[in-house]
Parts: sequence; C-alpha cells; structure tokens
Amino acid sequence: MASAAEVPGCSIAQVERAVSVLEGRWKLLIVHHLFVRAPLRFSELERAIPQVTQKMLIQQLRALEQDGVVERIDYRQVPPKVEYRLTTLGQDLEPALNALHAWAAALPLKD
Repeated sequence: MASAAEVPGCSIAQVERAVSVLEGRWKLLIVHHLFVRAPLRFSELERAIPQVTQKMLIQQLRALEQDGVVERIDYRQVPPKVEYRLTTLGQDLEPALNALHAWAAALPLKD
C-alpha cells in the first residue's frame, strides 16, 4: 500500500484541512449517525449520542453546517421541526468512514 507521501497530489495541507473540518470529539459520531439514518431531528441525535451535552451537540452541528458537511432543514412550523442530513460533501466521506470502521475492527481489544 502506498504511503501518503507517495500518493500523487497528497499534501500535509490537505490532511490538515480535512482534520480541521472533522476535529472535535463528536463530529465523526454525528456524521456516522447521519450515514446510518437521515434525516435526523436534533432530539434523535441527542438520543443516539447520550454522552454529548445539548450545548456541545449544537456547536458541533453548527460547525459541520458551516463547513458544508451537514445541512440543517428548518420546516418553520409550530411546534418547531428541524432536521439534519449530510450534504453531498458530507456523503463523500463514506469511503473514509468505511476505512475507519475497518481499521477500528482490526484494533486489539483493551482490557
């Protein structure tokens, strides 16, 4: 397998840019849940990731939205209804997420 240094067009700047979009404790989990089932309402994401605080989930969703990974759909109704789904850019993360799943499956279990 070729190293990143051997892949044409690969640079540390590209990796840093990708990491800056996805860094954060909850962003990859949010993206994962939106791959599994989308669209999701805010409350469904809260239930899917019970360890995250409401404030942090809002911050992470806003950051993903600003970076073009997640789309927020506001139905402007009473009671309020807002859903989140991956954009085309977010859906492009599927091969990377699948590779991450495969890598994680190969990790030795910790005691």
